[in-house]
Amino acid sequence: MIGISKLYCNTVEPSDALRYGRHSGRLPSHLLQFSADKRPVVVWNVTRRCNLKCVHCYAQSEDMDYDNELTTAEGRALLDDLADFGVPVVLFSGGEPLVRPDLPELAEYAVKKGMRAVISTNGTLITPKMAGVLRDIGLSYVGISLDGMAAVNDKFRGVRGAFDRAMAGIRNTQATGVKVGLRFTINRFNVEEIPPIFDLLEEMEVPRVCFYHLVYSGRGSELVDDDLSLEGTRAAVDLIMDRTRDLHDRGLAKEVLTVDNHADGPYIYLRLLREDPERAAQVLELLRMNEGNNSGRGIGCVSWDGEVHADQFWRHKSFGNVRNRPFSKIWTEPEDPLLARLKEKKKHMKGRCATCRWLDICGGNFRVRAEAVHGDVWAPDPACYLTDEEIA
Repeated sequence: MIGISKLYCNTVEPSDALRYGRHSGRLPSHLLQFSADKRPVVVWNVTRRCNLKCVHCYAQSEDMDYDNELTTAEGRALLDDLADFGVPVVLFSGGEPLVRPDLPELAEYAVKKGMRAVISTNGTLITPKMAGVLRDIGLSYVGISLDGMAAVNDKFRGVRGAFDRAMAGIRNTQATGVKVGLRFTINRFNVEEIPPIFDLLEEMEVPRVCFYHLVYSGRGSELVDDDLSLEGTRAAVDLIMDRTRDLHDRGLAKEVLTVDNHADGPYIYLRLLREDPERAAQVLELLRMNEGNNSGRGIGCVSWDGEVHADQFWRHKSFGNVRNRPFSKIWTEPEDPLLARLKEKKKHMKGRCATCRWLDICGGNFRVRAEAVHGDVWAPDPACYLTDEEIA
């Protein structure tokens, strides 16, 4: 994650993270990306089932029962191991996590074990009653996915009325006092929806939005040709920065982040170098703390069936199953050489990534995207939009 508001709008200083010793167990959530120990945030896809039919779904979910999901007891055992391992955050996702009846029980158990529990949802199932349940279990955050306003969103989500039901889910969550934010995946068919999303943040008083760059995984692998051009990506990031600055200049401080393209970090730095060199130096220090992409190190994923992945987009590659071996052992004592290499991936990069001056800051960007396009995990990320001059 690249914090546009944190970096570009001066809401975080290097000293903020240093004050906590950069230990993930002590850092507040908004500083967690600057931890030094990189205890992984774990995405647990608790179910593959979903009530929508999103065209870019990395899990290729459908509205049907799937066999072999972890049981409640197995889920509790997983959470016990994650807590003992020092995992700071568990992100419950899917499919649609709220179709799983024991989701509240599992999330509450995670909270009681001392971890922060957050949910990534399409929001359509958050009734007033469910919103109250999420509040009562101590949920830290609810991220609700939108792909634009009503017509565009419903086309991407594959179900008419999904937008209106998500809006109701946002309002129901807000009424309980639980923090809610938006998640938006950028592609060439919805990039023009970015300004309306910012308008929605302001109108509905939503405090946070994450703009996700498209990752070519699951059904999203069929959208490679529908991703933004490199020039289009630069323009989208500039737009996000401009709109974030406008909000902050008007006293409407929103948390705005971009996700899944770590070229955004150097790009922000280079823009600040022209606009505010003193702040640029501070941002460079924060980016070094962040270290860029952390798939297989600072983020991991457990699927509905217990398979362990480098992140939620690596479903074609499992490093073991928590039914056979604890996540903590799979993660720290890798039997698969790929997982070991991902933890030191800068040594294995090829092409322009290998010689890029931002490698320590970007971390090599997304390896799964490189593999999808080039057939080589260590090839350059095709979504890197920095020019040869900018990386030299």
